[in-house]
Amino acid sequence: MEKFDLEKIPSHEGEVAIVTGANAGLGYETALQLARKDFEVILACRDQKKATKARSKILKAYPKGKLHIMTLDLGSFKSIKTFADKFISNYNQLQLLVNNAGLMMPPYQTTDDGFESQFGINYLGHFLLTGLLMPVLLTTSGARVISLSSMAHKWTDFDFEKYNAQKEYSKTKAYGMSKLACLMFAYELDRRLHNTSVKSLAAHPGVSLTSIARHIPAPVMIPVKLIAPIFFQPPKKAALPILRAALDPKAQSGEYYGPDGFMQYKGNPVKVDSNDYSKDKSHAKELWRLSQELVNLKYLD
Repeated sequence: MEKFDLEKIPSHEGEVAIVTGANAGLGYETALQLARKDFEVILACRDQKKATKARSKILKAYPKGKLHIMTLDLGSFKSIKTFADKFISNYNQLQLLVNNAGLMMPPYQTTDDGFESQFGINYLGHFLLTGLLMPVLLTTSGARVISLSSMAHKWTDFDFEKYNAQKEYSKTKAYGMSKLACLMFAYELDRRLHNTSVKSLAAHPGVSLTSIARHIPAPVMIPVKLIAPIFFQPPKKAALPILRAALDPKAQSGEYYGPDGFMQYKGNPVKVDSNDYSKDKSHAKELWRLSQELVNLKYLD
């Protein structure tokens, strides 16, 4: 596969991108590079203080950047609907929706709407956000939706009986299930968009130490940090699969991007494969039906 060179991507002056969780880690690196490509970038963040710092930092690196902060709490359907309404009232185009925000293996907690936090924020909130923004995506020529998955999608099948930790809570299983759901969503969205110009792609960063790992116990993190330089990659490099999915003119809807190195831990961004379960159409249809029911929104039916 041809090597991806971010420097060769031309300006996207006049185009609009939303990056959820743009204040730190992969979201910050993605927003920075999109700003460098002259997108008008919406930093969709829950914490306005952190978003303001991120915006200032990006503008310091690229003073010509067009960046706007909009409040978005993916753990609240009310916040997601308010964000979508505000965006649609101010913009009539959306070239890129990067569904990046997430959390990893926290103690058990629920969203404002009563969902296990990883399922609710990593996946369900983005499912609702995408649906609410679908009208403007469909009227924007060549729009793309990028869903963030993880190698953790292989950790478990999607448990339709226990997706909300109804009986017991395993933070690792819940994380894996949320990232599997994101990937299943990306593939199913691609199938449902087949008669449109909108593309649905997925990406995973390999392994990178970002703030998403803040809930991993300290005793575990000590050896992890020691081996990090060998097996992991910095956020700037880890964001490249996202940026390739978003910007490569040859990238096709339904593709999944990740690093090309050992076990996909690190490396250059290339098209990668995922496990059989993630590509199962019947499971994806069932997840779509369930998700529409849970967020009370039908789209692309």
